[in-house]
Amino acid sequence: MHKYLDKYRSMPVQAKAALWFIACSFLEKGITVLSTPIFARLLTTAEYGRFNTFMSWFGILSVFVTLSLHTGVFSQAVVKFEEDRNRFISSMQGLALLLAAAWTVIYLLFMDMWNTVFNLTTVQMLCLLGLCWTSAAWGFWITEQRVLYKYKALVGLTLAVTFLKPALGVALVVTSEDKVTARILGMLAVELAAGIYCCVTQTVRGKKLLDKKYWKYMVVLCIPLIPHFLSQTVLNNSDRIMIERLVSEDKAGIYGLAYSISTLMTLFNTALGQTLSPWMFKKMKDRQAGDIAPIAYGTLAFIAVMNLLLMFLGPEVVRIFAPAEYYEAIWTIPPVAMSAYLLFMFDLFARFEFYYEKTVGVMMASILGAALNVGLNFLCIPAFGYIAAGYTTLFCYLVTTLCHYALMRRACKLNNVGKVYDAKKLVIITAVFMAAGFAVLATYNVPWLRYSLLGAVLLGAAVNYKRLVKGIQVFMNLRKGEDPA
Repeated sequence: MHKYLDKYRSMPVQAKAALWFIACSFLEKGITVLSTPIFARLLTTAEYGRFNTFMSWFGILSVFVTLSLHTGVFSQAVVKFEEDRNRFISSMQGLALLLAAAWTVIYLLFMDMWNTVFNLTTVQMLCLLGLCWTSAAWGFWITEQRVLYKYKALVGLTLAVTFLKPALGVALVVTSEDKVTARILGMLAVELAAGIYCCVTQTVRGKKLLDKKYWKYMVVLCIPLIPHFLSQTVLNNSDRIMIERLVSEDKAGIYGLAYSISTLMTLFNTALGQTLSPWMFKKMKDRQAGDIAPIAYGTLAFIAVMNLLLMFLGPEVVRIFAPAEYYEAIWTIPPVAMSAYLLFMFDLFARFEFYYEKTVGVMMASILGAALNVGLNFLCIPAFGYIAAGYTTLFCYLVTTLCHYALMRRACKLNNVGKVYDAKKLVIITAVFMAAGFAVLATYNVPWLRYSLLGAVLLGAAVNYKRLVKGIQVFMNLRKGEDPA
């Protein structure tokens, strides 16, 4: 034990911060996923559907309410304005607060109309606007902690928020008649406390809520990206809203459970994404993009295997997470898990587009995917049932991935970068994964066959354990900032 502690103490602060950030991310999402079985049993399928629809609207409207100020461009700006960082961040807190207040006034002026449009109550709409602000305030603070490697404060506050949200939510749901609103209020109360703390702390330090220079800089950057952020959000959330409107609230709840279970995969996606991103950008900067491909193939294969395991265990996971009335969710898990794989895959391409500042293509690909998803849902959900939404999403992610690959090739060509990925290898990994996924789906009504296939996969992993160990070593080298090649 002392050996490991000494090794940990000798690690540079960047490595310690990276270790704690990833552990915190896993725990935060893990607690959220583990709380799903509790709420799935406390809420009816219809109530669970209404809550999922609320969260979908929150994801969409937050893009407009706060302009997604706290997302990717903010972290770049924090580095750019390093010498005046406190003033810049406090002015962003002021801008987010102003935007949230302005949209709240707009809502109150036409309250009945908005309630009808979104099919939410007044309390729920006010909670939604409050959550939009708290997510921005919280996001500004988290990004600052990451940039400055202040992992202790980040881990402490994140864990407090992560545990308190489900705990307060359960207490309120159990004691309330309107369980959906109670669940929402439980989230808002905790996030409001955290958001106020973050806002006050950064505002006191920066002493400036209004700074025209910084406000103009961020608004000019963020407004053109609204179609991209909105399209991505629509692609991720429109299914549940359309199922509620076209089918029923209870089916939206069942579909929402499948999506909640699929967030298990975002643990691995986030971990690998955060690990690969800085290393990939460094390779692009050093004109060594050719080194990226071997690592990318390995991570894609890893994501494919993890998604495949989720598909194998889909029926058992649903039984653990929810009562019998949710069991239909098993048929949605495979296409949603495949979508998670494609989401990770096109991110490997999109990083080149962002690095070479070809963001118009990113926006157009996102808009195409979102528009296609809404159109296909409108046609397929009434014709084939709500489970079709999982397959329309999968198809749209496939189209978006192909677009990003073409745009990446174009960006690399314009910047005199040679061929990065071998398209044949990408197709083989993806085709094998999807064929295996549909094969698993076909065995859902034949448990003994599914278990036999799972045994064969595990046996294959055991035979190739040396390759798996090597892959883990590559991942750890990336975490420590070392070149795995």
